[in-house]
Amino acid sequence: MTVGSVVFPEMPAISTIKLNAVSAGIKKNNQLDLMIIELPVGATVAGVFTQNAFCAAPVTICKQHITQQPRYIVVNSGNANACAGEQGMTAALDCCKAIGANASVSHEQVLPFSTGVIGEPLPADKIINGIPALLAGLEKTNWLLAAQGIMTTDTCAKGATHSFEYEGETIVVNGISKGAGMINPNMATMLGFIATNATVTQDVLNVLSFNAANQSFNRITIDGDTSTNDSCILVAAAETMCVVDSSDSDLYRLLENAVNHVYTTLAQAIVRDGEGATKFISVQVEEGATANESLQVAYAIAHSPLVKTAFFASDPNWGRIVAAIGYAGIEALSVDNIRVYLDDVLIVENGGRSKTYSEAAGQTVMNQSEITLRVCLGRGDAAETIWTTDLSHEYVTINAEYRS
Repeated sequence: MTVGSVVFPEMPAISTIKLNAVSAGIKKNNQLDLMIIELPVGATVAGVFTQNAFCAAPVTICKQHITQQPRYIVVNSGNANACAGEQGMTAALDCCKAIGANASVSHEQVLPFSTGVIGEPLPADKIINGIPALLAGLEKTNWLLAAQGIMTTDTCAKGATHSFEYEGETIVVNGISKGAGMINPNMATMLGFIATNATVTQDVLNVLSFNAANQSFNRITIDGDTSTNDSCILVAAAETMCVVDSSDSDLYRLLENAVNHVYTTLAQAIVRDGEGATKFISVQVEEGATANESLQVAYAIAHSPLVKTAFFASDPNWGRIVAAIGYAGIEALSVDNIRVYLDDVLIVENGGRSKTYSEAAGQTVMNQSEITLRVCLGRGDAAETIWTTDLSHEYVTINAEYRS
């Protein structure tokens, strides 16, 4: 199930970006499991990747290839090609070489991605056999098909778009993502691919990519597990006459807003589609001494199994929340200065339960499918927000049966 609305939007075409997805036989029942994106000559590409030490073979190769003027992005689902040793590296490179040969580009201009079960050999032969059909069906309108081709335990395809006008040109930002479990990106099992028709210099695109990911995909958590395959790619197709070559311009600020909107929408869609999720929870930590301190408290709350199961039960057991704040590891934390709210209901102040709090008021908020948990630390001006879910019986079932 999904929490709230996750509807795939109408995506305007970016004329030089083409996509396709096919079934290569990696997944069962002829499900789509192989996706490709063709990039134009002259496009700039930036990315952020997982910091998991067991990062998948395609992640290692992408880091090497991303500086070689990429022309193709290829993604298989159903197999992560992670913890597969030298065999995994060889299989990923073989797929790059096959695309290079079929599309008449260098294999170093291919960025490979994989998502699925860890530790299984990548069936490179199936991917290679599917490449001719994959390339033959490239279309600039295939955004939904591409989003469907990268799904694993996702229940729906995830996409976002934002457009604006500038000096007679329409600037478009489109994006797709996948992810429903093993979600706690530490990038700079989720994948994101975002493209714009704007012309953006490499240095500026790198900044846009890093900042947008940091405020979106790096602010979500479902289960606290950082995948071996997390990656997010931003492409500027260089179709516009106006060039974004500085972060100190009106055009940059407009593009930044559009990119951030797409990244945040995709990130929140992942949370809404979290495995077994019944609640979409915003954890806002305010009045921190530093941003890191605010995040430290937010993640302590969001990763607590006791807090998450209380949300699933719609139980206003706020003692679990304050316990998580207390063990977050904040030095010299004065509990007397802390205020905790469920939406606008003040539950904790002055080191204990607020005199204005009632169980009925807390219960009303906890019965909602979307909840904001706000913590004011009383230590400074820093504030951070992350998005998370509850922890349900279905989450356990999905992950217990994932390989069966």
